[in-house]
Amino acid sequence: MITDSLHIFVTVIEHRNFSRAAETLNLSQPGVSLHIRNLERELGAKLLHRSPKYVRLTEAGQVLYQRAKVILSLYEEAKSQIQLMHGTVTGTLKIGASFTIGEYVLPKLLASFVQHHPQVDVQVTIANTEGITQGIRSNTLDLGLVEGELQQNDLEISHWMEDEMLVIAPSTHPLSRIPRITTELLQEQTWVFRELGSGTRAYHDRFIERRGVQVKRSFILSSNQGVKEAVLSGLGLSVLSKLAIEKELLSGELVALPIEGGRLTRALSIVQRREPQDMLAPLMFRQHISHPIQS
Repeated sequence: MITDSLHIFVTVIEHRNFSRAAETLNLSQPGVSLHIRNLERELGAKLLHRSPKYVRLTEAGQVLYQRAKVILSLYEEAKSQIQLMHGTVTGTLKIGASFTIGEYVLPKLLASFVQHHPQVDVQVTIANTEGITQGIRSNTLDLGLVEGELQQNDLEISHWMEDEMLVIAPSTHPLSRIPRITTELLQEQTWVFRELGSGTRAYHDRFIERRGVQVKRSFILSSNQGVKEAVLSGLGLSVLSKLAIEKELLSGELVALPIEGGRLTRALSIVQRREPQDMLAPLMFRQHISHPIQS
């Protein structure tokens, strides 16, 4: 179908590279190139300027790209309406999730969703919160599940669920034996942080700032697993979601320090573009996760 070639063309443009587009589409690079050549032959115009480092639209390519986005959107809308008439859900669902959600919450939700809607092709991107919001903006993701407080006026952000945050230490740490941890006890400690752009890092930074904690030294790792391993190795304290460390807490390898002032929480949010969603799969997935199990 012509929509297949248009979809491939749009994917090449949005990835700015043939090989990355081919990987995303699960096609060979020669196959992607063939679709583009067929489009150029059919339209009688060169659509792309190509080099080993970049792909750039010609004037004709720019016209087609804008129209192709509209055509594909209308086609997906028509498919969704026809599927709804027949009581089935098909199509592609492109979900983005920040690391904590993607690693510890989303797999169970996807398993139950796919069981109810086996014909939906689900594509998942796991990245930090900043990366997911950019994916929503660029239209490469239909829906994002992210952590923390977001101020994005151009996106629709709605509260999804509450996530408990814990200050963690290895079971051998001196603070692990103290029944109540005051701010004074947290001064001049070594901390293990996630990377900038992470929702967990943003929460950790606010925790440090609001309590006036002086950091003796810090280390930065770009995954929850890396942070856990660093804390387990005695590198320092950290702040992570309870979702990410339940197994280590049960085994006793890590302990949650009882911080003075009560329970620490943050919001997990659903992020989408502000324009109405016409495709059925994202709508059904959002409905499916509307009542998640609380952490």
